[in-house]
Amino acid sequence: MDMLKQRIRQEGQILSDKVLKVDSFLNHQVDTELALAIGREFARLFADKPVTKVLTVEASGIQFAMATGIALGVPFLYAKKKKAVTLAENVYSAPVHSFTRQETYQISISQKYLGPADKVLIVDDFLATGAALAGLVQIVREAGAELAGVGCVVEKSFQEGRGLLEGMGVRVHSLARIASMAPGEVHFMDDERTVQPIGETK
Repeated sequence: MDMLKQRIRQEGQILSDKVLKVDSFLNHQVDTELALAIGREFARLFADKPVTKVLTVEASGIQFAMATGIALGVPFLYAKKKKAVTLAENVYSAPVHSFTRQETYQISISQKYLGPADKVLIVDDFLATGAALAGLVQIVREAGAELAGVGCVVEKSFQEGRGLLEGMGVRVHSLARIASMAPGEVHFMDDERTVQPIGETK
């Protein structure tokens, strides 16, 4: 997705060889037109699957799951990281370790909104270690629902997430696959050109 890659090149801040900051347009302040375009692209990529529900985990995947749900004309659902008093006791849950926050938490979804009749597309902003997405896959399977696949906005392909998900038999599509990065530069897996400095466009 060229539009997304250009924004990463122009506005992304690479803080280390593993940390990419995109909070000016993806996951703090959100470019709504870009988010809607991302949703349409996921809808196109999974058009061969009769998706009934889009699933993500709070919070930074919500805008992309909503955009995808709009494009597909189906509801979206997000797993909660902390069980609210209003959440029914009958929930599906899975433990997830966060690399960015360095903590493990329990994600949960009410059984009322996910079941065997559902065909689920999981959408999230980042694929790195794959821990959160593996937790969502576990919940979908526990619910007896059919998993259409996983769509990720940005993938750090040099980390283990894709291998983890594919090892679970999951179909994965990512819109921007980063092969390597370092402060000031990024290289996407499908780029024919050489590494291009951040902040510079061609």
